[in-house]
Amino acid sequence: MKLESIKKIGVAGGGTMGSGIALIFAQKGYEVVVTDISDKFLENTKKIISINNRTLINEGLLSEEEAQESLKYITYSTNKKVFADADLIIEAIVEKMDIKQDYWKEVEEIAREDAIFATNTSGLSINGICEKVKNKGRFIGMHWWNPPHIIPLIELIKADDTTDDTVNILKQLVDNIGKKSVVVLKDANGFIGNRIQFAVYREALKIVEDGIATVEDVDNAMKYGPGFRYPVLGPFETADLGGLDTFYFISSYLFNELSCVKEPTQLQRELMDNKDLGVKSGKGFYDYPDKKGEEVMQRRDENFFKMLKYIHKEKNRN
Repeated sequence: MKLESIKKIGVAGGGTMGSGIALIFAQKGYEVVVTDISDKFLENTKKIISINNRTLINEGLLSEEEAQESLKYITYSTNKKVFADADLIIEAIVEKMDIKQDYWKEVEEIAREDAIFATNTSGLSINGICEKVKNKGRFIGMHWWNPPHIIPLIELIKADDTTDDTVNILKQLVDNIGKKSVVVLKDANGFIGNRIQFAVYREALKIVEDGIATVEDVDNAMKYGPGFRYPVLGPFETADLGGLDTFYFISSYLFNELSCVKEPTQLQRELMDNKDLGVKSGKGFYDYPDKKGEEVMQRRDENFFKMLKYIHKEKNRN
């Protein structure tokens, strides 16, 4: 299959991720069909897509006409058989291995032999998910980041049997929809982004638990120090610019002091036991009374959009 051959895209699961994925492809003129287990869930999908479109319009990234046009490319169904003529099928259903395995086994019996299969898992083994798939060469991980209609990154994760052709066509497709792809060369839990993210999170927990700094100051240190660099420079670029000798000498004494815990920490367990789950419960590391959680998420997305506009500006300049 070639990039030009991809015209119809199936999206399994119409939640936050599936609705965002469907919207991005529709905005680029691809025919998209979204499936879910009930019409009730699909109505919610339509609502999420409408909200995302409105946000993009308000940010000046989409016109009213473009938003209305994109909706014409999306259809909805509770029947998996609509995937029979899809060129690419992206699965964004519940994060449970057995359910994903059975789902793909069923879809393979419906889909064309040359259709590409992609799972949007956040961290489950790609080899494990495609265990019941016969043609494993066309199977790949395709991890979009939340919120998918804003965050540019898409991680493409190779299973043991994923062909180079499958990887290459999806790299082209990701570029075609204005996103940024990275290739995970072998099936590794957490892929690239989450491995880095949770290494930072683990050390942040240690700093707080050891009494080195408060939660607030850890967040501020990240946002106004390393985090200020990372939209522009990756960790290896940072090391090159800082001097590899300097980073070597710091590593020689600091690596030994960094957290290497293998289980969730005491602070995490206490929060779980108290059912302090963050915005969803109204309290976590911070308090979110009344509608403060919604305000925090709205402010997050506004700042994400600022960075997205910067990326678009830099891309056009280059």
